[in-house]
Amino acid sequence: MRMIQRSSEWLTTGVGEALMMMNIDRGNYVGMNPVGARIWELIETPRDLDDLCNQLLAEFEVDEAACRRDVTAFADKLYHHGLASERASSQA
Repeated sequence: MRMIQRSSEWLTTGVGEALMMMNIDRGNYVGMNPVGARIWELIETPRDLDDLCNQLLAEFEVDEAACRRDVTAFADKLYHHGLASERASSQA
């Protein structure tokens, strides 16, 4: 099972419903829209992508297939930018 956990290397601040992030060591800045900010909040503790999608489906009006596709693509961007890491679930 694919688990996602956020990196602790980033400083964050809310700007309205959006989120601004900065990694001081790398000098990188990232902004997230309200949905991205909600995902960031949800992955404060590691979650599998199915659980994450189910939570977002309960909170937002979105098609299930689109949600899963978009969450997977967003998670890949988080991994690419060092905002989050992927780990295997301890469940069998």
